[in-house]
Amino acid sequence: MGSTSDVYASLKEMFESSGSKAQVIFPGDGEVYEQSIKRWSEHCEKRASCVVKVTTPDDVTTTVKFICEHKIPFVVKGGGHSTSGSASIEDGLVIDLGLMRKVTVDEQERTINVEGGAIWEDVDVEAAKFGLATVGGTVNHTGVGGLTLGGGYGFLTGKYGLTIDNLLSCNIILASGSQVVASSTENTDLFWALRGAGQNFGVVTSFTFRAFPQPNPVYAGPLIFTPDKLPQIVAYANKFHTQTDGNQALLWGFSAPPPANTPVVLTALFHNGSEEEGKEFFADLIALGPVANMAAPIPYEKLNSLMNPSVGFDGRKMFSGGAFKLPLDPGFVQNLYQEFVDFVLGKNRMNESMMLFETIPYKEVVKVGNGEMAFANRGDYYNLATLFKWFDPTLDTEVRDFARTLLKKASQSAGVVQDVDIRSVRGVGQYGNYSNTDVPASEIYGSNAKKLEELKKKWDPENLFDRGTRLVPRQVVVVN
Repeated sequence: MGSTSDVYASLKEMFESSGSKAQVIFPGDGEVYEQSIKRWSEHCEKRASCVVKVTTPDDVTTTVKFICEHKIPFVVKGGGHSTSGSASIEDGLVIDLGLMRKVTVDEQERTINVEGGAIWEDVDVEAAKFGLATVGGTVNHTGVGGLTLGGGYGFLTGKYGLTIDNLLSCNIILASGSQVVASSTENTDLFWALRGAGQNFGVVTSFTFRAFPQPNPVYAGPLIFTPDKLPQIVAYANKFHTQTDGNQALLWGFSAPPPANTPVVLTALFHNGSEEEGKEFFADLIALGPVANMAAPIPYEKLNSLMNPSVGFDGRKMFSGGAFKLPLDPGFVQNLYQEFVDFVLGKNRMNESMMLFETIPYKEVVKVGNGEMAFANRGDYYNLATLFKWFDPTLDTEVRDFARTLLKKASQSAGVVQDVDIRSVRGVGQYGNYSNTDVPASEIYGSNAKKLEELKKKWDPENLFDRGTRLVPRQVVVVN
């Protein structure tokens, strides 16, 4: 076999001779290459030896077979939004789905077919042309594939459940290069695994989702408060928990955003209905006197862009997650606030970081059992997230350690359930999309981890797709 560069060059020649429109990009290709390795977090940018921008499932099959033949390390990139580093690689190959963003809506069947490289903006905008929507991410430049394969919470979760609860089928390229369909009627065990642990089993080139009527604008937007209002906001969140009918959501937490760079309490409210109804539902929160109130009627397809300014593409970033139960004790939250603020406004100035209590109703989520698909984070609790943003690479370890310590404290205490492990209350209490890939599979999948390892043996016996939460194919021992 020739040199590494010769091997990759032969892949490019293979695509050119076949008439494929796939783009094969190398480090010597200047700005085209530099853009191809860009990620949402600079923390996750690595210098790949080759980036293959595929355009069809056949391109993916060709690339996967080539990888296997030449034993090339690789990753798959969809939206490039992960902060775990699973979509980047040093001295290996990237299968980049970014040119596969077509969205097709079937108005009669109320389904949406989405190519594997699409972002949620693509889906929201196209579905809105037909007065439809599906459960997607709260930030619309997030990739459809990554969010879906890890579960998927969104503003419509309170009404319709998770993204994977509305996933009807997937087209996937396996380690063998085979193209198969996984659904409730075809390859059902693979479909079970894809809904929560999808990146461990292949390259999903398209998704089909159930869609719902969404003809009306929604009432939504941020309200910003001074920190002295935190106890009242916690009290409001406790009340929200008991009064929502699933048509609302409330995100709230702490940050110190520019230009003032001083601590504030952020809230983002959502009501799937009229402005009058929304203002009535959130009246007690509005009455607390925010220093800024940007809530207003907005078309649904614009909703998931509201948080985009606070999660831009510069800097190093890390998502981490835990869980919390309501009602919360205001004093407990005040302590978390102080610890968070002391860290982000200390000597390292990470003021664009945030800690977010994602109060998205879970009534529909828990109607599905934790054993019905690989996803195992269903319970009577909410997701708690931190997003740290910094610029100095020497702080990477310090940020990771602080985030883990803070979230462990918050999750285990969880306010009114002091010193009780949240995992004892159904579900694992850990959202896989907010986790790093170095955690044990049992922390993300609970008792489903064993079955997933058995399915790895069937569908990916050589563990070709090894970049997500670690699942090692389970060897089946036959006793004579």
